[in-house]
This record gives sequence, structure tokens and C-alpha cells, in this order.
Amino acid sequence: MADKDKTQLAVIGGGPGGYAAAFHAADLGMDVTLIDVEANPGGTCLYRGCIPSKALLHVAKLITDAREAEEWGLTFAPPEMNLEKMRNRTRQVVDQMTGGLGQLCQARNITYERARASFLDPHTLALNYADGAKKRLAADSVIIATGSRPALFGPLIRSRRLMNSTNALHLEDIPGTLLVIGGGYIGLELGSVYAALGSAVTVAEMTDVLLPGGDRDLVVPLAHRLESRFHQIMLKTRVNTMQETDQGILVNLENEEIGKEDRLFDKVLISVGRKPNSRGLNLFEIGLEIDAQGFIPVDLQRRTAIPHIYAIGDVTGQPMLAHKASAEGKVAAENIAGRKAVFEPQAIPAVVFTDPEVAWAGITEKQAAAQGIAVAVARFPWAASGRASTMSRPEGLTKILCDPDTGQILGMGITGTNAGELISEGVLAIEMGAVVEDLDMTIHPHPTLSETVMESAAAVFGTSTHFYRPLKKK
Repeated sequence: MADKDKTQLAVIGGGPGGYAAAFHAADLGMDVTLIDVEANPGGTCLYRGCIPSKALLHVAKLITDAREAEEWGLTFAPPEMNLEKMRNRTRQVVDQMTGGLGQLCQARNITYERARASFLDPHTLALNYADGAKKRLAADSVIIATGSRPALFGPLIRSRRLMNSTNALHLEDIPGTLLVIGGGYIGLELGSVYAALGSAVTVAEMTDVLLPGGDRDLVVPLAHRLESRFHQIMLKTRVNTMQETDQGILVNLENEEIGKEDRLFDKVLISVGRKPNSRGLNLFEIGLEIDAQGFIPVDLQRRTAIPHIYAIGDVTGQPMLAHKASAEGKVAAENIAGRKAVFEPQAIPAVVFTDPEVAWAGITEKQAAAQGIAVAVARFPWAASGRASTMSRPEGLTKILCDPDTGQILGMGITGTNAGELISEGVLAIEMGAVVEDLDMTIHPHPTLSETVMESAAAVFGTSTHFYRPLKKK
């Protein structure tokens, strides 16, 4: 190996958690080295996840909006699909964003090492470069932010027709028929993209609902709309075998309705979750254990069992969300800089970027029941929203959960157009310990979708202006 270098803080992984930690540490005056295999920071989110998928979801929405404009008297010719141009435009977005992060690294005087890192001992990292070069890096502190990767599933086969959440974004072609294995947020988002582009999409989900674990009130409007967009949604369905043929992939599906049945698909997308990237770091050799799922245990400061080594983001456990990783990264950087900080948010928002979007924060009704927490629940249907009606999107719902005695807001859920943009008001309310009267008395602009938050707060008292539902007398 080359001569040994030294840094105050080494951050392994350049995703939203890693670069946020590195940037914040540098802003606090620390000497920082950020290590990642890509040319610039960005991680899975920017290169192979959040950003390219949202770019394609934007394309899908444009197509859907054009089709649905007929009810307003607007008829457009069927779109001509230029997949190469779609890929190039998506790549431009990714390059612009990751290139900007590279410039921010330089502006903060962060040393960026394009390499793979592993531990030689608790304070020394081995850096392996693509050209075969190697180097040792000594670090006073280390933050592990290595993220996650798509999980594999059961009867796998080697086939170019088999996709995961990464290569599905490449848009090599638009299959005539597509099977999506898994009815979680990744499968539904990517399924929506391919359905809009022209694929007949079938979803096979093992549980009895889409978005398992999600709030049923929020999922039902999405499920109803997807039923008209997808070819078929098959719940409580197992995938027993897969076999490649000249015509496609022959899949044996099983549920109570069809029994066992072989179906042929042009392509199959596996989207059954993600696994932490905790292997290959030599953690065991330095005495740092991972749990049965591969996650690295951390405390509220994001510190591992080795005091100067921290871990953040997907590699530490659920929820696997980019914004959660970024927040954890800042907490870790604060502690390494000698400040006191802990990661204990009252609410971490989650968004499913389907059409309609589904977003929630804080406790759900299902979680409240499981934990024995009493909640008052109010729902405001978007059919009563003037703005939703002007957009021809009345299927939405805004829902608030609060303490029945104090009125403190404990949770919020929204299904509808731009739900991901609207949920932040609920997150702030929960973090601030706001009560429903605060939202009810906050004047919202009319006509907007944000009004549904105010109206749902008023519905707690039975005084929603546009939705009459009197409270039951005790």
C-alpha cells in the first residue's frame, strides 16, 4: 500500500446520509475525507434510486395527464416514445445534481476519494481504487454510511428479462407484459411508470393489501386508481417458480382464487425490499457486530459499539429513507465535533410517489391500536375540496390523529396529488407539539389542497366547513 494518510473524519459512503454528514462536519470546521466509488457524491438515491425514478414518474404523470385531459375537451395524439431521449434526459438530471455535489465538496475543502473502503483496524481504513492502487487512511472518527441494495427473492433465475429496482430504471425497452413481484412502494412506483409507458402490469403481493403496513384509509384510494391503471393486482399470491422461455419468463403463481397457474410475462421486476450494505467492511475483524438482518446497531447519537465509529442511514435499519439518513448524518457530525445531539424525531415522513401520492408522518391508526394508544381520528375527503375538483382528482383523503383529551397531533396521513409536498405541515405540527386547534385556526389559502389539512383539523370538532359530519353525542 501507499503511504498512510490521515484525516480527522472519514465518511464511508457518499449518499444523502454520507454527504450530508461530511458537509456538516466540514461546516463545523473539521478535516473531512468522503469515500465513495462514484465520480461524485450522490449514492444510490441520486444515481440509481430516488432521483431517476422520480424523473420517470414525472414522465408517467405527463402521459396520464394528457390522456385524462379528454374530460376537459382536450384531445392529444398518443405520445411517441423516444426511450433514448428519456434515458439521456434522466442522465442529465443525475449528472447535474451529482456534479453540483462534487462542487460543494470542493468548496468545503473536503477530500473526496473515489475508492472502496474497509477497516484494517478501528482507526485505519484500506482504500482500494478501480485502477488497482491502494492506500491506507487513518481517521480519528469514522461514519459508516454505506446504504442498501435491492433484496433478492426466492426462485431466482439468470435472465436479462429479470429486473430489480436498479436496472428497471434503465428503460431498455417497454415490455408488453410485466410482472411486478411485491406491492410495496418501489414496485408500485416502477409499475406505474411502465404502465403509463404502455406495459400491461400485473402486481403479485404476498399479503392481503398493497403497501403492507400502511394505513388502510390511505391505501384504498390508491388501490382503486391502480386497479384501472394496472392489468391486474393479485393479493395473497405466491411466486413458486420462474423459468425463461423463448417467449418470456414463465411464472408459476399461486393463490386461493386461481390455485397454481403458469403465466407468461415479457419481463419480471422483483421489488421485495432492500438489504443493508454492511458486508465487505471487515466489521467483524474490528469487533463490530451486525444483527441478524445485517444492520449495524447504534445509539441515539448514531454511535456504534466502538465509540469513535458511527453509522447512519439504511445500514442502521428502518425506515430506509434518504431524508432520515441526512438527519442522522448531521447528528453524528455534531457529536464528533464535540456538541451534544441525539436522533429522536417525533415524526419521520414517508412518501410513496405513485399517482396519487401517499404520505404519512407520526403514528398511524394501526400502530396506535397495536400500542394501545387512544386517538381521535378525523378524515377529510378530497371530494369536498374545491381545488381537488378543479384538478379532477377527488379521490384524495387527509387524515389527522390526535390525543382525544389534549388535542395534541400525533399523526397525519394524506393520499392525493402532491401529498408529499403537503405532509411537511403535519411533520412540523407533530414536532412542535401542536394541537388540532392550531391547524384549525391557521388560515390556509383558498382554493388549495393545503386547505384539506385545516378542514381535517376542524373535522375533529365536527366543524369542517365543507364536510358535514357531526360528532356523536356521548
